[in-house]
Amino acid sequence: MHDYAIDRYLNVRSAFGPSFSTDGTLSFRMDTTGTPQVWTLEEAGEWPEQRTYYDERVTFASWSPERREVAFGMDEGGDERQQLFRLDVDDGTITNLTRTHAKHRWGGWSHDGDRIAFASNRRDESVFDVYVQHRDETGTDAELLHEGSGWLSLGGWSPDDSRLLVHEARSSFDHDVHVLDVASGELRHVTDHDPDADVRYASLSWGPDGEGFYCCTDLDADVQYLARVDADTGDLAVVERDDTDRSAGFGPDTPGPDRGWNIDGVALDDETGRLVYSRNVDGYTRLTVGELADPLTVDEYPEPAIPDGVAGGVAFDDDAERFALTVTADTHNANVYVVDVETGDAERWTHAPTAGIPRETFVESQLVHYGTFDDRQIPGFLSLPHDVPDGGAPVVVDIHGGPESQRRPSFAPVKQYLLANGYAVFEPNVRGSTGYGRSYTHLDDVERRMDAVADIEAAAEWLSLRPRIDGDRLVVMGGSYGGFMVLAALTQFPDRWAAGVDIVGIANFVTFLENTGSWRRALREAEYGSLEEDRAFLESISPINNVEAIEAPLFVLHGANDPRVPVGEAEQIAEEAADQGVPVRTLIFDDEGHGFTKLENRIEAYAAIVEFLDAHVGHDG
Repeated sequence: MHDYAIDRYLNVRSAFGPSFSTDGTLSFRMDTTGTPQVWTLEEAGEWPEQRTYYDERVTFASWSPERREVAFGMDEGGDERQQLFRLDVDDGTITNLTRTHAKHRWGGWSHDGDRIAFASNRRDESVFDVYVQHRDETGTDAELLHEGSGWLSLGGWSPDDSRLLVHEARSSFDHDVHVLDVASGELRHVTDHDPDADVRYASLSWGPDGEGFYCCTDLDADVQYLARVDADTGDLAVVERDDTDRSAGFGPDTPGPDRGWNIDGVALDDETGRLVYSRNVDGYTRLTVGELADPLTVDEYPEPAIPDGVAGGVAFDDDAERFALTVTADTHNANVYVVDVETGDAERWTHAPTAGIPRETFVESQLVHYGTFDDRQIPGFLSLPHDVPDGGAPVVVDIHGGPESQRRPSFAPVKQYLLANGYAVFEPNVRGSTGYGRSYTHLDDVERRMDAVADIEAAAEWLSLRPRIDGDRLVVMGGSYGGFMVLAALTQFPDRWAAGVDIVGIANFVTFLENTGSWRRALREAEYGSLEEDRAFLESISPINNVEAIEAPLFVLHGANDPRVPVGEAEQIAEEAADQGVPVRTLIFDDEGHGFTKLENRIEAYAAIVEFLDAHVGHDG
């Protein structure tokens, strides 16, 4: 067992979200003060300068393309009602651009730096509209360009600033793209598809000619590929797809012609045609850097020399000779690297500290696959302590949220603390996870919800047979949808678990859907089922209605301002479980939302979790 307390691990810093100014100054966000704030650097390895000083988190930061000013976002108490601000970097002046109690989704600077675009639900809380605003305007001065009827976000300005790409999401996997004429407000739908066939369009970037845009899509495919869409006709052409044979391990339903890995992100400089796109290869990022030789051909440069893990958030400098991105791995906390486009040489620009914890003490995870009830192989990441006792280590099965998400080999301070103190950690990507193709992601939809829970039971069985795991000391932990999975596991196969930790989780699908933010209800009903048509089923699988089965001690944590999973979900499961005689601990933060962002709250929360686990499970570190 190492001598570092949980607060030391939670003081491991992260630097991420880079953006370049026209003069080469790099901005990024770093959580040195306890919440992410805006910092800047002029050169690699310099001492960075802090630019914002708030108690609340800064949610994004983007340099103006013409001036030394940065647009950034911030919400209050985790309520996700992001407001937009403009920072003059030279004199430190900060202007609140929006000043309305609504959500604002950043859409980018115009190329002349005079205007910004955003989507907001300020007119009607349940839908998003498109706005354009001059950089000097504030409050309600923005021009309403288009009244939306659903979940809209923006993909950026065309090279001549005459049009905006508008992304529409009807569910997590049912998307369309529109082109909005800024002068007239005319909206043209350009990605029409069969309404019975869900299609994703993600990571939109205008091409240099302004006649088309690039995106990642799974139209007529199981995995996403890089495509170009004509902005006038909607004609789509494939630029690049991954054809890796990944059939081994993913079961009999893996479509033969579409085996491959998702191309899940693209960044393109619309002046030079230089681009970077990423493949998600079993959770690991593989980058391709290149330049458009013509609209459908990419001439490739060498692959960047960055740590093997997860990378993204690409930002080109002014002449696209370099790009910055965030890189993290199991043993590397998040930092910003700058890559030379033509050579692939990479230099780490930020040095977010590890709180004095030696990097060699961090543990690298192992990619594994285990069998489940339908002979499918489920991927996951298993991390074992450096020293495992003869009887095996207790293990925390840590389940991601979403459910349209994926555990990947990135740095996680709580995981490293658990490992340092004798706990193994297993992170399964059960059916419903992204990263493995459309068919895999839809295997848990609505009436198949409990099949994903069965994958957790299979994980518990697989772990109990590992020689270095103590099968009598299994803990299930997860947040958001992962919190539902925790409660479902505790109610469906209670004898497997020594303890459960539910963080901002769903206890009752009916009350969750009734009380979640109105702007996201339709998207969640598309995944879980609707209150009108599926109420009986949703009631049957809600852990609150099976609470009498829970045997293991339960810890429930939540944020009082959570707009996604209201705090009532925590309150009802804690009360009902306690009434059944289950040892229950509850911790609610008045100044947090869907998760914990403030350092003092994170320390309190995870210190309490560790104390809870040590009391009910114990370790041999």
